Amino acid sequence: MENSSNQIYPVIWHKQKNCVVLIDQTRLPQEYSVVEIDRYEDMAQAIKNMIVRGAPAIGVAAAYGMYLGAKEINTSDRATFLQELNIIANVLKETRPTAVNLFWAISRMLKTAYESVDSVAQLKKILLETAQTIQKEDLETCQAIGDHGLSILPSTKEKVTILTHCNAGSLATAGYGTALGVIRSAWREKRLQKVFADETRPRLQGAKLTVWECIQEAIPVTLITDSMAAHCMKQNMIDLVVVGADRIAGNGDTANKIGTYSLAIVADAHNVPFYVAAPFSTVDFELSDGGQIPIEERDSSEIYQIGNTKICAQGAEFYNPAFDVTPAKFIQGIITEKGVIPPQELTKYKTQ
Repeated sequence: MENSSNQIYPVIWHKQKNCVVLIDQTRLPQEYSVVEIDRYEDMAQAIKNMIVRGAPAIGVAAAYGMYLGAKEINTSDRATFLQELNIIANVLKETRPTAVNLFWAISRMLKTAYESVDSVAQLKKILLETAQTIQKEDLETCQAIGDHGLSILPSTKEKVTILTHCNAGSLATAGYGTALGVIRSAWREKRLQKVFADETRPRLQGAKLTVWECIQEAIPVTLITDSMAAHCMKQNMIDLVVVGADRIAGNGDTANKIGTYSLAIVADAHNVPFYVAAPFSTVDFELSDGGQIPIEERDSSEIYQIGNTKICAQGAEFYNPAFDVTPAKFIQGIITEKGVIPPQELTKYKTQ
């Protein structure tokens, strides 16, 4: 949701109604509307159907989904409660397989439940507090990522142009954003000339969401199709690329919205620095490389039609992976809440 300073919060806990309020991102930019969620099953559907999207925002929503499920468990027996909570966790885990923050947040909620010695009634309150803490921490993390990102701006230019792909802004996080957090900080410090936003086929998150966010804060933004990036770089229109991430392997290989990998190759060919902005909760140290990252495949209707308009002849086959994996060798640095880290040095932070 928004406040008077135009800050966007896509996930809000409504204390009076005892529910979660989500911005319905499937309706932007044509319509700003919200959805009230008071059942974990509805939260699972909201995540799966991309009413809420972006790895950090999905994590926050899932944490609240765990609480929504917990508050409906009708037992005072701790063992029974934990058994039911695990069932809820499994339902939420099945919604979006690539976004690691989903699993991280659910695991944190489960860990809280298992380690608590309180009564079931008190434990439910603790789970709500934990979800609120996850949300607060993510907002603080994104603001830190944005400010650390100032260090990557080339000192040879007073103002820079930054290309981004998909949406890694407030809508994709608890607020402020990761890649767009860097852009917001650069704009605040008067170091940004403009943003180039890839449209990001097939769901057009760049066109629908990134551009909308920039317009809300009067950040200059130019929309381009995904296939225009190479041309723009050849014309020296892009100073650097900053994208978000849905999962980062221990070696720095990064899964992000489909099209990111080709963008990284194009940036490398034109000597344009390519950075990933993400919280440490997005790093999956259990995976040694990007080949182990599960890639979600979505419905073919996202490919053969735009809105309700079909754009190809019947009889074709379709392949619709939602993400691709960019090898670490193409990434100059990963901008985190702890600073800008070369991909090959991520493992140094594994136990921190």
